[in-house]
Amino acid sequence: MTSRETFWSDKLALVTGGASFIGSTLTDQLVARGARVRIVDDLTSGHLDNLRQHLGTRTVDFLHADLREPGVARAAMCGVDTVFHLAADHGGRGYVDLHQAGPASNFFLDGLIFAEALRAKVKKVVFASSGCVYPNFLQSDIHKEVYLTENLTNGPNDADNTYGWAKLMGEFTLKAYAKEHGIGAASCRYFTVYGPRGVENHAVIAMIARAFLKQNPFEVWGDGTQIRNWTYIDDIVEGTILAGEKINDGTAVNLGTMERITVMGCAKMVCEFTGHKAEIKTRPEMPTGPLNRVADNALAKRLLGWEPKVPFREGLKRTIDWYFATKDRNEVQRIFGRMLTER
Repeated sequence: MTSRETFWSDKLALVTGGASFIGSTLTDQLVARGARVRIVDDLTSGHLDNLRQHLGTRTVDFLHADLREPGVARAAMCGVDTVFHLAADHGGRGYVDLHQAGPASNFFLDGLIFAEALRAKVKKVVFASSGCVYPNFLQSDIHKEVYLTENLTNGPNDADNTYGWAKLMGEFTLKAYAKEHGIGAASCRYFTVYGPRGVENHAVIAMIARAFLKQNPFEVWGDGTQIRNWTYIDDIVEGTILAGEKINDGTAVNLGTMERITVMGCAKMVCEFTGHKAEIKTRPEMPTGPLNRVADNALAKRLLGWEPKVPFREGLKRTIDWYFATKDRNEVQRIFGRMLTER
């Protein structure tokens, strides 16, 4: 066996928010590498169906609890080698723009997790951060070919809503813990993750849902010129695990493709791949987020040997196939309006 195959063998990893889209996929991959996994999730946005194959096994231990409640985080850390901290109060663009109090609870949650990990002598904390940490003023011109590099958070800062500020402060806190207390640490800045198990409050899944529901006109929030770098779930999880193996000093790395895709381009691809023929109607008055957000992933290539493998067109096809094969139209219709702005 290679060193990578044995790195996680029989280690206990805690995945906070492990019933989520990303957390459950991370759990699958850690188990495949021989790790034992403890999951704590309050199921406010995660789903037990994502973990069904693991429930009742010796490999995965699931605790339905809120990590912010007294004693939960402390108990969760017992015997843990590595913490993957993904739990957060977060939704899609509608939620991030329209809700500030909920994401503000992440300041407390992240600080608590880091403090309890230190107290329990956990070897490594890997923090799920976000492209939302980057200054808004750098992302406002669609005519510039901008690639955001990690050093752009050295200041001045202008993060994306309360959610972005909480992620940035979490990164700073964790790096200070690494420097002053010697705990292993890494932060992974996720850029617009999509793929199977994704939910309708994020743009790609929302657009697939519109086609699934045969929406006509097909709505696009903003004017459609916003630029994104949607990154496939398998690539995100691989980078996260590599960060757990290779980064110890609290360095933050971008995990994102450098493909530049417009929101309108994505909408047209969804309609093309699903055969949905509809008028596309832009909604400039709705939450749109930054106009030009794309990662530079050179640092992840250098430190982790990581780069995304799944092009957007291929990942989108896979995601559409999953969505159409697993979803019930009546249920999607029931939740869709709420999910656009909620968790």
